[in-house]
Amino acid sequence: MRILLIEDDECVAKALKNVLQQQNYVVDTATDGQTGWDLIQTFTYDLILLDVILPKLDGIKLCQRLRDRKYQTPVLLITAQDSSDRKVMGLDAGADDYLVKPFDMPELLARIRVLLRRQSKPILQALEWGDLRLQCGTCEVTYGDRVLHLTPNEYRLLELFLRHPQLVLSRGEILDRVWAVPEAPKEDTVTAHIKGLRQKLKQVGAPADLIETVYGLGYRLKQPAPTTKKTKLRGASLPQSQDSIQQQTKAALAEVWEKIKYQSSDRVAVLEQATISLLDNKLTEELREKARQAAHKLAGALGIFGFAKGSRLAKHIEDIWQADVILDRSEALHLYEMVMALKREIQRPSLSQLDRPLPRQQSIVMLAIDGDAGLAEQIVKLAATAGIGVKIAPNISAAKAAIAHLEKFNRLSPADVVILNLSLANTTAADLAILAELTNRTPPIPVLLCTRGDRLSDRIELSRLGVHAFLRQPFNPEEVLAAVTRLQQTRSHPTKILVVDDDPEILTLMQALLEPWGIQLNTLEEPSRFWAILEEFAPDMLVLDVEMPQFNGIDLCQIVRNEPRWHKLPVLFLTAHTDDRTIQQVFTAGANDCLSKSILGTELVTQIFNRLGQMRLMQSIQ
Repeated sequence: MRILLIEDDECVAKALKNVLQQQNYVVDTATDGQTGWDLIQTFTYDLILLDVILPKLDGIKLCQRLRDRKYQTPVLLITAQDSSDRKVMGLDAGADDYLVKPFDMPELLARIRVLLRRQSKPILQALEWGDLRLQCGTCEVTYGDRVLHLTPNEYRLLELFLRHPQLVLSRGEILDRVWAVPEAPKEDTVTAHIKGLRQKLKQVGAPADLIETVYGLGYRLKQPAPTTKKTKLRGASLPQSQDSIQQQTKAALAEVWEKIKYQSSDRVAVLEQATISLLDNKLTEELREKARQAAHKLAGALGIFGFAKGSRLAKHIEDIWQADVILDRSEALHLYEMVMALKREIQRPSLSQLDRPLPRQQSIVMLAIDGDAGLAEQIVKLAATAGIGVKIAPNISAAKAAIAHLEKFNRLSPADVVILNLSLANTTAADLAILAELTNRTPPIPVLLCTRGDRLSDRIELSRLGVHAFLRQPFNPEEVLAAVTRLQQTRSHPTKILVVDDDPEILTLMQALLEPWGIQLNTLEEPSRFWAILEEFAPDMLVLDVEMPQFNGIDLCQIVRNEPRWHKLPVLFLTAHTDDRTIQQVFTAGANDCLSKSILGTELVTQIFNRLGQMRLMQSIQ
């Protein structure tokens, strides 16, 4: 994670930077407020440590400017002025926390962890990917029972991959996350560090391609082999229903392909016609453009349906038509051979037909009562009068079994509650692991904790495990049940996604992949109607194509980011263009993610679920 430290006292700045770097944070420093502002406009930070008395632009005015410009980055003010008026002034300016010098370093680090947890995913105790394990507290990395000895940059690089295991990270993104400003190298350095990290992983028995290259996009972790243990992120585990997501996705892909494969054949026919016309010296400019568009559509769609070779052939053919050069006869014959190979590729057997089990729409909330059996009994009686289904569980294992029973037999009422009589003092590591499994799967089980204590350590530990809300006594059963209902209503509200793409095959595919999961989808083939549909539909996520008639996706993303109402809307690009220039334009415009249309549908669904999970986490925090 990247922190900006704005402090004009050189000794204090050096001490803080050294301590933070020992905790594996990437730290940039500025000695005045104006330089700090310039860095904020240039880079993305997870947190800002800000002194109040600064040259050029003081900390209060800088904080006000941040909030006026809609920056949501957490700000922790640090100053020697301890008067109440100054604290109020700093907090009113938009600071998230305030710490007076001199302060204890452990307290500063604890406050930083709290602010980072509010801003993003829960901070994890350990990250695991197959046999690879990174212990966050001790910074120890092991593969199986063998220890990896990594440099600080290699450690931060590996931690970045483990915190974002499903994402493809470009070299530019890696530079921004792993290296501070003064030491920021060129992108070739990332390649060298990836190579060194792969070699060290291989030396302890890891697969040579554990960190795999996604050509044209960047790097990501490769899925562990089925024979290894399941991926676990303690405090935020990966979806436990991944197999069901894959089965559901494959079935949807097969069904859609049977409906639209004839359209793909028609597009190949256009390519065949254009190539024959080229060989006969009868090619018109209109037919050339039709051929380029047909190849572009095929390159985008075929990979999603599992025709990876066909997608590569179509992209190569598109590049030839795009180049607008005069081909000699041998080159034209080679182009014709590629078109014929593409034609054979899409005529091979389609994806296997699988049963298509519809995912169950769940409304389960787990209410954890901190060792108060009397309160649990009162809530059960009150819930019965309100028509809310209740299961009582004496321990976390029993709660997991009760939830599995509800799901198996689909016995879900409008708001099912599993009440867990949990004693925080007697909770074991195994119990916490089960709790993490429940709260961080797809879809997660929201957890509301009712406790008589208010120890910061308990809150931090349970927040890391995904507990969504806390209630501290004194409270009455009515208040507890109202909080449960709010959690359930937030969760049951359908997620809305707007997809804008001029390819009807992609729109049909997105409907087949996402609507069975309870997602409300609105598809738009004509970009000129975008703004009216955006305002009317009010989506929770926006999926855009890059190349479209009249208005391209980059233009649409920029106007979304310029509008205060939509500037925080998650935007995902789904495009056939994966060159470095296009990827840079996409992220500069404000995109959250960018995926190639050549990826399999399973990965596409997973990426969308990941982004939706982050969005729901922020809603829970808010």
